[in-house]
Amino acid sequence: MTPAQIERFFATLQAANPRPASELEFTSVFELLTAVLLSAQATDVGVNKATRRLFPVANTPQKIIDLGLDGLEGYIRTIGLFRTKARNLMQTCRILLERHGGEVPRTREALEALPGVGRKTANVVLNVAFGEPTMAVDTHIFRVGNRTGLAPGKTPLAVELQLLKRVPARYMVHAHHWLILHGRYVCQARKPRCWECAVASCCDFTPKTPAPAPGQV
Repeated sequence: MTPAQIERFFATLQAANPRPASELEFTSVFELLTAVLLSAQATDVGVNKATRRLFPVANTPQKIIDLGLDGLEGYIRTIGLFRTKARNLMQTCRILLERHGGEVPRTREALEALPGVGRKTANVVLNVAFGEPTMAVDTHIFRVGNRTGLAPGKTPLAVELQLLKRVPARYMVHAHHWLILHGRYVCQARKPRCWECAVASCCDFTPKTPAPAPGQV
């Protein structure tokens, strides 16, 4: 994609959705961190179902610890890898209390030092909670970056670095949400919905997927 195409790509996505937001449900920075930690290899829908039960009971580091490991597992067992995630979340809560006064830290280094928090999770928290222009590359963004020609790369980090270099600064704060939503609902993995894509003219992907015949899904 050329710089002109990239500008048109993001201007179009911005016009359609000026204030994109995470589809994870949260009301505090700690709830966001918890939801993102739980979302690895899981859907936002599945995480939201679990946290709708968990957060009314335990939505601070101390309350999570007070549940105990077995109690926490009971709330999140519908999420994939729930035992590992429960252990990571419990240890993260202990570190937040011991080192950060119970607050979620605002630096990448401190976030990535928390069990179960990798670069992608740290990027989400830094962007969504603190408004930093980070790029959290999940499977959707990785696919969209490569398929469209916006940010080709063989690894999530390579795509992230390309996006940080190529996305105009004025779009950076919301860019990762636009790309996730575009990948989730339009530029889908098995069959991109090119026939209804508002940015198809900016995209390098060929051949474009034709509209399905009447009666087909």
